[in-house]
Amino acid sequence: MELGFIITIFLIGFIGSYISGMLGIGGSIIKYPMLLYIPPLFGLAAFSAHEVSGISAVQVFFATIGGVWAYRKGGFLNKTLIGYMGISILIGSFIGGYGSKLMSEGGINLIYGILALIAAVMMFIPKKGIDDIPLDQVKFNKWLAAILALIVGVGAGIVGAAGAFLLVPIMLVVLKIPTRMTIASSLAITFISSIGATIGKISTGQVDYGPAAIMVIASLIASPLGAMAGKKVNTKVLQVILAILIFATAIKIWLEII
Repeated sequence: MELGFIITIFLIGFIGSYISGMLGIGGSIIKYPMLLYIPPLFGLAAFSAHEVSGISAVQVFFATIGGVWAYRKGGFLNKTLIGYMGISILIGSFIGGYGSKLMSEGGINLIYGILALIAAVMMFIPKKGIDDIPLDQVKFNKWLAAILALIVGVGAGIVGAAGAFLLVPIMLVVLKIPTRMTIASSLAITFISSIGATIGKISTGQVDYGPAAIMVIASLIASPLGAMAGKKVNTKVLQVILAILIFATAIKIWLEII
């Protein structure tokens, strides 16, 4: 690998992981299009959709470890929520990750475009009063949470994401979980999801290990830094940043598909 290529991949991993730690997402919503489009802009080798999804799956696994570790104190991790959604999304992400080998490049990008569009729309739905609920009094529909996590897992496993870019708006809008608890718990659920997606991608030979290792190193440095920043930023600002990122990504992917 050339030095310019290594630096480019590292920066993509660092920026994406910092944002992922801050917003409670695995970062694939950002890094998937960055890996797909940025290297060719600098005259570097282009990745296929299968390679990008494989690299993303491995990277998300390590990015979320750092984020969860940073949020381990403070009562933000809802263990019941993590248990129900984590088990469901693990099953779904393995099915999606393994089955993606049978899909075309266009098919993977189409699934990504659909997921990003749904997430973008949900992020703009008003979320009133959810941050007024004390963290020890949060209640939610457990089976609805499990079913939604299973569906998200299948789609996220296909694109090598861990599904947090969909989990976050679902937890905020449908399950009415407070923002900071959503961010912390979604990182833990995303970590569990990434195990299934990573196993599925590796077992079907969709991982380019060199770039994946560079992205992992960047993730381990940047994700905890992002999580520390996320604790200090206003929750409304976090929601707006995430909504804009998801919406911009969705537009870019759909322009490519159309």
